Amino acid sequence: MMRYSLLILIFCFFISCDQGKRLRVDDLKSGRYKTVLEDEQTESYATRNDSIQIEEYQGSVDTFDIKWIDQFEYVLTKSRPKTLLDSTPFHVKITSIKKNGYEFSAYYKGSKFKQKGTAYKLDIK
Repeated sequence: MMRYSLLILIFCFFISCDQGKRLRVDDLKSGRYKTVLEDEQTESYATRNDSIQIEEYQGSVDTFDIKWIDQFEYVLTKSRPKTLLDSTPFHVKITSIKKNGYEFSAYYKGSKFKQKGTAYKLDIK
């Protein structure tokens, strides 16, 4: 009986060791990301610090101000809006954290339009 207990203890120790580095919420506030929407055909790239995001999409580059509401939600607003839609805040809710990024759902304030997707962190150390 003692031998089985020891084997179980050793097995549990090895399982709990080195599962690889997992992202923490604080790791998501800066870095370079590839975002893929739910349709798996729409993708963009973004570089972010905790207050600004520069996004590249289909050859154009936009700068967004970021306001973090809490650890799992932030709001993007274009720094230099050209249209009414550009000036509408875009709310992003992190729904799950993965080893290499996070899943999210997002919407424009006051709209029923919703997007879901995955943001993959490209500069994981």
